[in-house]
Amino acid sequence: MNIAVAQSGGPTCAINASLVGVFREALKTPEIDAVFGSVNGIEGIIKDELVNLKSIITTNEDMELLRQTPSTVLGSCRRKLDENDEETFERIMTCFEKHRIAAFFYIGGNDSMDTVEKLSRYVKKAGKDIKIIGIPKTIDNDLPVTDHTPGFGSAAKYVAATVQEIIRDCSVYSIESVTIIEIMGRNAGWLTASTCVLKANGEEAPHLIYLPEGDFDIERFLEDVRAEQAKHMAVVVAVSEGVTIPEDQLEGSYQNGVTDNFGHKYLSGIGKALETIVRDRIGCKVRSIELNVMQRCSSHICSKTDIDEAEQIGSYAVRAALAGETGKTMVFRRISDIPYVVKIESVDTALVANKEKSLPQAG
Repeated sequence: MNIAVAQSGGPTCAINASLVGVFREALKTPEIDAVFGSVNGIEGIIKDELVNLKSIITTNEDMELLRQTPSTVLGSCRRKLDENDEETFERIMTCFEKHRIAAFFYIGGNDSMDTVEKLSRYVKKAGKDIKIIGIPKTIDNDLPVTDHTPGFGSAAKYVAATVQEIIRDCSVYSIESVTIIEIMGRNAGWLTASTCVLKANGEEAPHLIYLPEGDFDIERFLEDVRAEQAKHMAVVVAVSEGVTIPEDQLEGSYQNGVTDNFGHKYLSGIGKALETIVRDRIGCKVRSIELNVMQRCSSHICSKTDIDEAEQIGSYAVRAALAGETGKTMVFRRISDIPYVVKIESVDTALVANKEKSLPQAG
């Protein structure tokens, strides 16, 4: 039997480690012959653009280098499959049959699990014995069911370290200032909320944290800033890119309104919008900093636990397929906090696809 693996969605520090997990487990499995990588996600299957990974990854050193390399070595896509597009699904089946692919592994986030769900349903309807397994990935940590997602730990570590460095920079002047840091997170504030770990090291900042799970009001925001200014010369604000300012509170729009194939808006600009508001309404020194894509692939400060777990969950995906599972997504189950222990399991992809896990409300 042969297998194929693809990567999809935004890159992370850990997504290649999951690829290594699939590859390394395949090498240990006598019944698996070729391991194909699909170029640019599901598009590589549709276009029959596959590479034989065994001819590229030839040594343990290759695997270790790839394991520590950020971004998606196979490329990525944001292709949304249309279940009414029979021709596309037939092309996928043709590729699978041509290369004798008995199992397909898709590494990605919410939207990628939509592909896993649709593809597994089509394979079942077509009566084909091809296992389809999803492997989680996203810095947003917003996949349901799983305790956390590969990629989040490294991104959170980068964000926390960067915010702490910004705090140091802000502390050197004896004038009032406000620094607004825009952090990724479409509809879930996990990554922005992770900046609060700095308080465990005695940091008072960030003094204010705003997440997309809550309602935002300009007047309340200004009151919050003024209250912190009464206590701190330099106020640091962490805000998720998904926070939205009500239209009736702002003239014009700070976002371009463009959406991707899954209907998601391209988000950015909340930091700059709040900078303008603070400058106009408070009048102190103010700057906004958009971390943007730097938080996704900063491998120089990646989490070892994150990389190790990403590889493990990739290997467990292969084991699940060999055990006959299909239409599944691999997840972490938290067993213990102290000591930290997780277990890798599989769940029906329908429980994960197109769903988001928001940061829970306090209490």
